[in-house]
Amino acid sequence: MNVRARDLLLLSAIPGVGSTRLRNLVIRFRGSEAVLGATARELAATEGMDRKTAAAVARAFRGGEDRAAGRFADDQLSRLNRANARMLTLWDRDYPENLRAIYDPPPFLFLRGVIDAAIDCSVAVVGTRTMSPYGQKMAASLAEGLASVGVPVVSGLARGVDTAAHTAVLKAGGRTWGVIGSGVDAVYPPENRSLAERMAEEGGILSEFPMGAKPDAGNFPRRNRVVSGIALGTVVVETAREGGAMITASLALDQNRELFAVPSAVNDRKPSGANHLIRAGHAKLTEGVQDILDELAHRLTPVLKAKAVPAPAPLELTLFEERLYEQCGADPLHIDLLAERAGMPVAEALVHLLSLEFKGAVRQLRGKVFVRA
Repeated sequence: MNVRARDLLLLSAIPGVGSTRLRNLVIRFRGSEAVLGATARELAATEGMDRKTAAAVARAFRGGEDRAAGRFADDQLSRLNRANARMLTLWDRDYPENLRAIYDPPPFLFLRGVIDAAIDCSVAVVGTRTMSPYGQKMAASLAEGLASVGVPVVSGLARGVDTAAHTAVLKAGGRTWGVIGSGVDAVYPPENRSLAERMAEEGGILSEFPMGAKPDAGNFPRRNRVVSGIALGTVVVETAREGGAMITASLALDQNRELFAVPSAVNDRKPSGANHLIRAGHAKLTEGVQDILDELAHRLTPVLKAKAVPAPAPLELTLFEERLYEQCGADPLHIDLLAERAGMPVAEALVHLLSLEFKGAVRQLRGKVFVRA
């Protein structure tokens, strides 16, 4: 299928031709050039196309190119060149496969940076713009942990959790992409412009909005569907019940993606969106990066193999620790049952289990329940 970037820009400049109609037109005519020469009747036969818009498209390109659309397309291409950016169309091989599979993928994206198949093994980390120290710590810890095993991270380059996640990935030497609600040459917030430049070296900045577009409030819900659509799963770190991250979470569920949430402290004046997602059974309770890796391991193989992970050092255990360690497994066991199986008093077993926890051999869950790490 022959799809030209300039044709898509021309068509997008005609009032009434949104993402869905543009996508359907290209598919219907098996390319972009044929759309420009079609009659109103032929255009109206396209799924989702009304007669008024079909007539507008036919009228705009009858006998040549619409001047206003041509000026828009040329200006966009000029801006792309100046920003060292490019257009990525739905029909390009390097368009993200996860995004291609959603209900309403953007027919084209603007990209500053680089992109490859690794983005299809990414995890999105999202949350509030007004994070607490706890939220910042968890966002950074999860993002750094993902990056350290080769998993790319996607977020929205906004203040707060997004910035903490992107920054942590770069610190760990990983790859991260930011999906923004403005033109890729109009990064918002302005204090993140230097961060965006660093991201473009090993990842990039993506947007479906035209070059020069301002960060209007109405852009962000559309931006959020791209964030969740690109990733295998989305992690919600600290958000209010009505926060933007909750929109992203809802979109992730609609797109049949995995959803994770980091539990927050109870605050009656500001109910936690993350806690709500966990309580409702929509999101997996996430205390660390291993919770994410356990759920997505079978999908992350391409990037996990691409990054060498050092083998863990052999455990040096005492006789009593070894007895308890043998009883621990993937299924959580209460301290009372562990002590009984190991043949030792509960108090003594607890001391040795805590030692095992310090050695990274076991993990303690709530209610004095233990599992192998």
